[in-house]
Amino acid sequence: MLLTITTRHTPATDLGYLLHKHPAKVQEIELAKGKAHIFYPVANEQECTCALLLDIDPVGLVRPNGGPAGNAFALEQYVNDRPYVASSIMSNAISKAYTSALNGKCKDKQELVDLPLPLEVKISVLRVSGGEVVLRKLFAPLGYTIAAEQHALDPNFPGWGKSNYFNVTLTNTITLQLLLSHLYILLPVLDNDKHYFINREEVDKLLVKGKGWLEIHPERELITKRYLRHKSTLLNDAMTMLMKDDLPEEILNGEIAREPELPKPTLHASRLQQVCEELLSTPVKSVVDLGCGEGKLLKLLLQYPQLTHITGMDVSSRSLEIAYSRLRYDQLPDNQKKRLKMILGSLVYRDRRIEGFDAAALVEVIEHLDPDRLRALEKCVFGYAAPGKLIVTTPNKEWNVTFTEDEGLLRHRDHRFEWTRAQFAQWCEKVSATYGYTYTIKPVGEEAEHVGAPTQMAVFVKSAVTEEN
Repeated sequence: MLLTITTRHTPATDLGYLLHKHPAKVQEIELAKGKAHIFYPVANEQECTCALLLDIDPVGLVRPNGGPAGNAFALEQYVNDRPYVASSIMSNAISKAYTSALNGKCKDKQELVDLPLPLEVKISVLRVSGGEVVLRKLFAPLGYTIAAEQHALDPNFPGWGKSNYFNVTLTNTITLQLLLSHLYILLPVLDNDKHYFINREEVDKLLVKGKGWLEIHPERELITKRYLRHKSTLLNDAMTMLMKDDLPEEILNGEIAREPELPKPTLHASRLQQVCEELLSTPVKSVVDLGCGEGKLLKLLLQYPQLTHITGMDVSSRSLEIAYSRLRYDQLPDNQKKRLKMILGSLVYRDRRIEGFDAAALVEVIEHLDPDRLRALEKCVFGYAAPGKLIVTTPNKEWNVTFTEDEGLLRHRDHRFEWTRAQFAQWCEKVSATYGYTYTIKPVGEEAEHVGAPTQMAVFVKSAVTEEN
């Protein structure tokens, strides 16, 4: 993970004074997750380049924060791109390596702080969630000239297409302090992920480092959402401060109370609630959650005493450990423990433990399988397990245009595919005909014009003719 800053201002070595890093020395800074090395590949009167090279410990990323993306997938804790791409880790390194420059201080030449310099930044490699379109949306309004080289997923297999990884060059005539504040905020925004817990302190950092430019940026809402990892309570506070010039003085002065906004349930919470209601819309006594993850649907189902057998199955032992913890299994009364079981297993191999259930759920699971393995899941779930009712949810690819212009962007880096509504309907038709089910497709989440809802759900019911045979 490498970031370089170059200037050809005369004398170019003024860059060393601004960064408080001597060109003749190689320096090393300890980070929570590794080390940062600072050195100058070039340092003369005509050109000066300062390099920030990160050496990240992949195992250190797991301790104690649970790994990237909230530990959604156990393997992702150890096999991920965090040590190799510019992200919130690079942002953290910038704040530690260049503290004085970021805060606008220069001990020996303070007059340089407010002097716009011709600066060039090169980042290798930058993960951009949303592709080059988002990259330009964020940096172009700030006056940067942008050159981006997109990497292929695998040069040996061009048919696989492009990745979300870029080598990026940014040029601008700007103060070094402002440049660093842009990088500090926008690198994790482009990556759309953070390696640490987000709290109220992050709102303060955003407002301080973004002062003077974020409040007038045309994409301030997108920047704020991503920087705060879409946490609604923090987002509301940050946007109120950023938009204070747009609010009536009566509200800002407290003369008129703002109408309190009730927090909307997240799409994930709405999806689980709708799946739960569909499972219980007909009399069922036993339910299996296939791909139960950390047990959120299981927790909902435990509230309904008519369910006498509730099973969660997942391929990740780590996810099951978290589920046991979140459900406080050890503290459950004996009658509740008898109702609940969690098992380790794969959905692409026949498993008799998931056969004979009245109902089953596959919530946001199928898109994590390679398409050539989906047929094995169909046979194991619809053919062998054959529950009386089966709920399947998956992202609606068409809805992605509401947050990105990159047609190839998937909502999660572990997704192997995402279907349009027509593709999902075609799959449902094929599966129902093959295994003797009828089905109904329903939207989940708020629908947008022309593109539908963010999630599509199919309710499969075993045909009576098949059951009699």
